[in-house]
Amino acid sequence: MTRVHDMGGRWGDGPVDPAPGEPLFVKPWHRRAMALTLAIGAAGRWSIDASRYARESLAARDYARLGYYEKWLAAVANLALARGLVTRAELAGAEVAQAPLDPKAMRAAQVEAALRRGSPSLRPGPAPRFAPSDLVRSRLPARNVMIDGGHTRLPAYAAGHIGRIVRSHGCHVLPDSNAHLLGEAPEPLYGVAFDAADLWGAPERKGDEVMIDLWQSYLEPVA
Repeated sequence: MTRVHDMGGRWGDGPVDPAPGEPLFVKPWHRRAMALTLAIGAAGRWSIDASRYARESLAARDYARLGYYEKWLAAVANLALARGLVTRAELAGAEVAQAPLDPKAMRAAQVEAALRRGSPSLRPGPAPRFAPSDLVRSRLPARNVMIDGGHTRLPAYAAGHIGRIVRSHGCHVLPDSNAHLLGEAPEPLYGVAFDAADLWGAPERKGDEVMIDLWQSYLEPVA
């Protein structure tokens, strides 16, 4: 799947140049947008992969005009609507009746520990097919083979290129499946090194490499 969010290696978007010392939350509502996303995610109605898919599935014109946290809010609204947690009228500002607190809701005292823990994706699973130093080719095109137009973590700029296995991270939840309620389907995840010249054509320095974590089903052996 190649959508507007898949910007790696694309010309004309300008450099990523964060201002030194810029605060994490530039505006007060940014903090609330992040809190809302984490709070509703803790209820377990969708996975982190589903939330990423919701953000990247925003209409291209909206994705281009919305700011970072505006994208988060738009994705949460779409997910909540799709899961029946809110109605269109409620999103439009209609009065919302008080509902009982979700039993999975985090209390304030639980938030810090939950943030530090994150969302571990390591799972038991099949033995790795590849070993360090093996040459592999990434799948072309970069797409979800389970769901047409579905979520994948294989970036378009790396699709079809030859890389070298650097390390095996163990088995991890497969986003291509987990984003679409098809189960976690854990499989081996690898750190793969690609020659920057192969990906970009003009690397900053000769010999530079780009490291990407890729799932086993994204890769095939190079004879």
